Amino acid sequence: MSARDYLEKDYYKTLGVPKDAKPDEIKKAYRKLARTHHPDANKGDPAAEERFKGISEAYDVLADEKRRKEYDEGRSLFGTGGFRAPGRGTSTGSGGYTFDVGDLFGQGGAGGGLGDILGGLFGGRGAGRTTAPRRGADVETEVTLPFSDAVEGATVSLRLASEAACPTCHGTGAKGGTMPRQCPVCLGTGQTTRNQGGFGFSEPCRECRGRGLVVDDPCPDCHGSGRATGTRTLNARIPAGVRDGQRIRLKGKGAPGERGGPAGDLFVNVHVRPHPLFGRKADNLTLTVPVTFAEAALGAQIKVPTLGGPPVTLKLPAGTANGRTFRVKGKGVRRKDGTMGDLLVTVDVAVPGKLSAKAREAVEAFQNATSGEDPRAGLFDQGRG
Repeated sequence: MSARDYLEKDYYKTLGVPKDAKPDEIKKAYRKLARTHHPDANKGDPAAEERFKGISEAYDVLADEKRRKEYDEGRSLFGTGGFRAPGRGTSTGSGGYTFDVGDLFGQGGAGGGLGDILGGLFGGRGAGRTTAPRRGADVETEVTLPFSDAVEGATVSLRLASEAACPTCHGTGAKGGTMPRQCPVCLGTGQTTRNQGGFGFSEPCRECRGRGLVVDDPCPDCHGSGRATGTRTLNARIPAGVRDGQRIRLKGKGAPGERGGPAGDLFVNVHVRPHPLFGRKADNLTLTVPVTFAEAALGAQIKVPTLGGPPVTLKLPAGTANGRTFRVKGKGVRRKDGTMGDLLVTVDVAVPGKLSAKAREAVEAFQNATSGEDPRAGLFDQGRG
């Protein structure tokens, strides 16, 4: 991609967020658009795949604080309609200057940052770097896990859409049995220089479109670009204890690099389905267990379920109050250090909806026996205080 193409793209408009959007707003907008335009949700629709690529490209830039800053500064610089030479500029002899805009943004290594792009565009130190290795783009996807898999860990299959070397020509862009040749215009640098208004401009070579190579007999599948968008399936291990909304980074599992550069990273946004019985609080599991009035009043030993294991026995002391929480050690979520959280069991005293005549008689007898006790004593006095 040329610097002009890069800076003319409005990534904020692509994601539908304002230029001062916070990181959380950008992430929220990306997730919504990615779900709508993901190739899996739009099978057979090439336009949706292109939109998904554009959305992912916009998020890759705006989600990275450094790249977003470079992008904003570059667009601001281009938006002025002209440039003033900085103090370190070099006179061209015609009243203008040639200067390295890459210096304004810093020189990235093989990462292909904006400094490299702009440095080459304006004939500075970045010129001729188009043939250097370039790191692959980061890829982002989502996965929804059952509650138990999130707690215990699981291996999931992820279907990813990303740009990679054309499988037919292996990235050369040339038809089978042929090879590309060095561009005779830019001599393989991918850049040409021209003067305009007193400035010396270096821009991607029009003959080879910045590749530094010319394909005389192009590959029928990629039409000479050497790149293709495809899908691949990746088995990824989700660690035990992952939380709903957590973002997991899988290093080197993103898009392949160019010209021998390293692959990007894969970021997996995890969603967890709720469980019908268990909840989660930090590294502890939570569970509400109904008990009878007699069990709460007289005390009892009751069986309670655990997640993925056998039931455990919980001892209720006599006089257990409704809503009291008991802790069962080591039956919660596995932590990174291998230790386990706990199971927090909350008691819910069940009140029968209907009573038999004998049961009613017994409750009335109990009420008469405890008539001297008022659980609301002092309630109104405290309220007035």
